[in-house]
Amino acid sequence: MSDPTTTKTCLPSKAVAETAQSKAAVQSNATTEATPLLEVRHLTKHYPGFTLDDITFAIAPGRITGFIGRNGAGKSTTLKCVEGAVHPDSGTIAYFGRPFAGNEHFAKQRTGFELGGADFYRTRRVATIADVTRRFYDHWDETVFARYCQLFQLDGCKRIMDLSQGMRVKLTVALALSHHAQLLILDEPTSGLDPASREEVLDILMDAAHRENAGVLFSTHITSDLDKCADDILYLRDGKLVGSGPLAAFKARYAVAPLPEARAADAPVLGLRRTAAGDSALVPSDAGIGHPATLEDIMTHLPKEDVA
Repeated sequence: MSDPTTTKTCLPSKAVAETAQSKAAVQSNATTEATPLLEVRHLTKHYPGFTLDDITFAIAPGRITGFIGRNGAGKSTTLKCVEGAVHPDSGTIAYFGRPFAGNEHFAKQRTGFELGGADFYRTRRVATIADVTRRFYDHWDETVFARYCQLFQLDGCKRIMDLSQGMRVKLTVALALSHHAQLLILDEPTSGLDPASREEVLDILMDAAHRENAGVLFSTHITSDLDKCADDILYLRDGKLVGSGPLAAFKARYAVAPLPEARAADAPVLGLRRTAAGDSALVPSDAGIGHPATLEDIMTHLPKEDVA
């Protein structure tokens, strides 16, 4: 990592509130432990050929929730509804115990969103993007942003177009974390990162949850990310929430066995996976056969009705 005395930041020189003052101001508005940071109830959105159907979940303080599902399952639509970029046809969304409708400013001041990747103005510099972003947040903390720039080796003088995909993701995470958010909502935050950089980002999310008591909701296709850091899981399939709850309990429901063994045991077959090496079946763990399923097993075994 570069020497902090020589790293160029090009950060704005405007005076900002002290870190302790910013943090105290946010904490003065903190919710109680019993209040979900985000509560979604019966969320529904119709599109031609696709329906996001009756989605209900809550995000608690101090916990990391992984959001998984195949491409087209409805993850991005759900997150866009939660952000307010897409209006649901029915259902309710509440932040910190208050309805989102009519309280958007209150919610967004306390939430760090990263839903659009790093598709910023390509010719702008990192420091310019930070300067624009800080104007939207009452508790933006320049000290925190500078710390993440140093940690991620982000050069404030660089243009966005000159950053790698991985560095763009790091920038969006740094922006989301720099206003003392109580809730972080991120879409594929580790996408495009090398293993070492992924570990850095996941460690920061765990630190936010377990030391700062923030709630974290993030979508990913990288199941090892969830194995490393997720406390809870939301599993979306074809617009329906088919699994939710603590990650360990979710995985404990399933086992994987060779298909002939599952048939011989007359076990319910929940999903199938066909390979050149043979067919395997996803079965209930209480069937007493096979081995415990991983998240990857659960995602890669197609629902039985989807297999001809």
